[in-house]
Amino acid sequence: MKRLLTALPVYNEAAHVLPVLDEVLRFAPDVLVVDDGSTDGTDELLRGRGDIRVVRHAENRGYGAALATAFQAARDGGWDGLVTIDCDGQHQPRLIPDFAATLATGGADIVSGSRYLASFPGDTAPPAARRRINAEITAEINARLGLAITDAFCGFKAYSRRALERLRPTETGYAMPLEVWVQAVAAGLKVVELPVPLVYLDLARSFGGALDDAATRLAYYRRVLDRAESAVAAAAGAAT
Repeated sequence: MKRLLTALPVYNEAAHVLPVLDEVLRFAPDVLVVDDGSTDGTDELLRGRGDIRVVRHAENRGYGAALATAFQAARDGGWDGLVTIDCDGQHQPRLIPDFAATLATGGADIVSGSRYLASFPGDTAPPAARRRINAEITAEINARLGLAITDAFCGFKAYSRRALERLRPTETGYAMPLEVWVQAVAAGLKVVELPVPLVYLDLARSFGGALDDAATRLAYYRRVLDRAESAVAAAAGAAT
């Protein structure tokens, strides 16, 4: 793996963005921030940095839309791969080289962080509803797709160029990773999980609106899975 772009989707992260970027830049020389329409001063902070690339959405489109922008930037820029890491302080940038090395030497197309693959000193307990929903959806993905992953939602990932060319997620919200799993299996991409620490800094962090209700969130995740599988089936039918 020669040239990796590291991208951070950001929305209203003024409290975290500068120290997180400082730490990311210790381990990744080429950094892109996708500011998804922040209104808390994040954009002003980013404009003061000359050591990163920034793409700004004029309005908030959603977590999945920010990642899709990062995918497109990596494709357009001719990068060999992409690392994605969240900006809320819960991922550890020191692990970026581990993701890059696993992508380069492990024959993987997607290296996906897992907070439940191993235990680390200082791990924090996740909110009970989030852990339950993650476990339920992860098990459902494994049953539907024949995978054996342990964490369906971790945003700390690395993608090969091959993966970037084959993945075209359209889901704009938090369920975008579920669409990625469906498309990855359909494309025959190799997935490897890498253990990462389990860190929750804000146990009350909101998903926004109705998705703060656990049952509503679970139903939304299943709708996205159903829609993604239907889209893959339709594409396969059209190709035959």
